[in-house]
Amino acid sequence: MQRLVFVLAYPFIWLISIVPFWLLYRFSDVVYVLVYRLIGYRKKVVRSNLQLIFPERSQMERRQIEKTFFKHMCDMFLEMVKTMNLSKTEIAKRYRIKNMDMIQRLEKEKSILVVCSHYASWEWNMSMNNYVKSKGYAVYQRITNPYFDNWARKVRAKWNTTLITQKETVKTIVRNKQQGITGIFGMVSDQSPQAHRAHYWAEFMGIKVPVINGAETLARKLGLAVVFLKVSKTGRGHYEAEFLPITENGKETEKYEITDCFLRLAEQQIKENPAYYLWTHKRWKHRGKTPAAFATEQQTKSEQA
Repeated sequence: MQRLVFVLAYPFIWLISIVPFWLLYRFSDVVYVLVYRLIGYRKKVVRSNLQLIFPERSQMERRQIEKTFFKHMCDMFLEMVKTMNLSKTEIAKRYRIKNMDMIQRLEKEKSILVVCSHYASWEWNMSMNNYVKSKGYAVYQRITNPYFDNWARKVRAKWNTTLITQKETVKTIVRNKQQGITGIFGMVSDQSPQAHRAHYWAEFMGIKVPVINGAETLARKLGLAVVFLKVSKTGRGHYEAEFLPITENGKETEKYEITDCFLRLAEQQIKENPAYYLWTHKRWKHRGKTPAAFATEQQTKSEQA
């Protein structure tokens, strides 16, 4: 069945990947009407999140953020598919990096963790690996359908990027270090963690929630450099990225220092233009809970399953 789904979907994916951008965005306009106005995909989640995070804004202001977000989400999804047949020349025009020299300097000495949030275009973030000598990696969760998972790996490979899971990350970094190889590891770090990884709670956009600190754990254990990738949307299908330093040696940081710095930078990015954050994600679903209550709740769910 999974193979059949992929076979049926692939011609549609391929067709989207070869159309010119002007036609891609006309199609995106149609998708927006279907997703937002007719289906109402996760509209309640988006409205709840915006109300929670921006209570001081008027309903009209929040509705405008909501509409802009859904338009952007549709664009971004189709841009992801477009990557399949996107050349390095074209991506360089549409995804501009302001200070690539920072990464090029750090990679001469050690491996680097590049952390980012679900903001603007995290798919095209991987194009940074076109400009480095180090091997590029992106930490991800495997797609359930193995055929789509294999397709995603092949698409990312064109940007000198290898997809690895969280469990494979430490082993990969250690192996590379033993062989004298530096790597650049991209991680999206603003998700809500699983119960067994919820070791730290902190405020994110003014709400105390469990946060992922996997990047910090790796950096402090292995002495990695950590940078935050800030991305701005400058126009439809156009982005500008900038690397912001967090630390050049994770071993020299205090506990939770890297995680807290990441959260503040992610917040700043969202506040500058909220419409380009992934508001369909239930990021604040555990608000108001104590760490102990959260752990107990997750244990109960696990036992019931």
